[in-house]
Amino acid sequence: MNPDPLVSVIIPAYNRARTLSEAIDSVLAQDYRNFDLIVVDDGSTDETPGILDRYQGVLTVIRRENAGVSRARNRAIRASHGELVAFLDSDDYWLPGKLSAQTAWFSENPEALICQTGEIWIRRGRRVNPGERHKKRSGDIFIPSLDLCLISPSAVMLRRRLLDETGLFDPELPACEDYDLWLRVTCRHPVGLIETPLVVRRGGHADQLSALPGLDRYRIRAIQKILASGLLKPDQRAAAIGVLKQKCAIYANGCEKRGRHEEAAYYRSFTTTCHPF
Repeated sequence: MNPDPLVSVIIPAYNRARTLSEAIDSVLAQDYRNFDLIVVDDGSTDETPGILDRYQGVLTVIRRENAGVSRARNRAIRASHGELVAFLDSDDYWLPGKLSAQTAWFSENPEALICQTGEIWIRRGRRVNPGERHKKRSGDIFIPSLDLCLISPSAVMLRRRLLDETGLFDPELPACEDYDLWLRVTCRHPVGLIETPLVVRRGGHADQLSALPGLDRYRIRAIQKILASGLLKPDQRAAAIGVLKQKCAIYANGCEKRGRHEEAAYYRSFTTTCHPF
């Protein structure tokens, strides 16, 4: 464990015994060494605690009752000391050179606050190519990020002072908490991109937050929040209102099909007005 790291790496884990070792080992195998690693065991009931016991002395473990991924990451952020912060989801893993590439990028771009790398997608054990709409971008990406999340936590490194400015992950969002944070970031700051794939991102398994039903209601909440923040420029605001109406209409239709008529009426109201924003 490094007492004075430049980079703090944060892994939240809840019942991820199947993949956690690979995630941790991919961090410990990095050629860049000026980092510390904090793993938050968010109340796991599987073999996760025993796996973490094997790493005593080489990483910091925070154990807590299950409270969700936002609170887990936030707890680790508050316990960390690095000027730079990197996240890794416990079902993903890094490829060699990820930390060295991003720390070098920040050294070359001292005014930058956030960057991410390219990634390889694995779905149900098979490599897949992301569609054009999922293509990572650099620069001002707020407007394209409204439709879908274009930043993945496992690919990100950011300066700690950015979180001081924007705030941490919203603990009231059980999912899409990263989408919410990235909207707060991208409405004010450009995002850097190292196109080289340095992350393996796995999906298609049932315990992912992205597999939860009705995710659009959390994205709707995130857009409502950013509209109410007063941070948006006129073009950003117009785009956010447009996407909010689209997502509300889609979600309302889904509620109607499931017989949740009162909920459908609530979300449909945002297709004609965006008050109180």
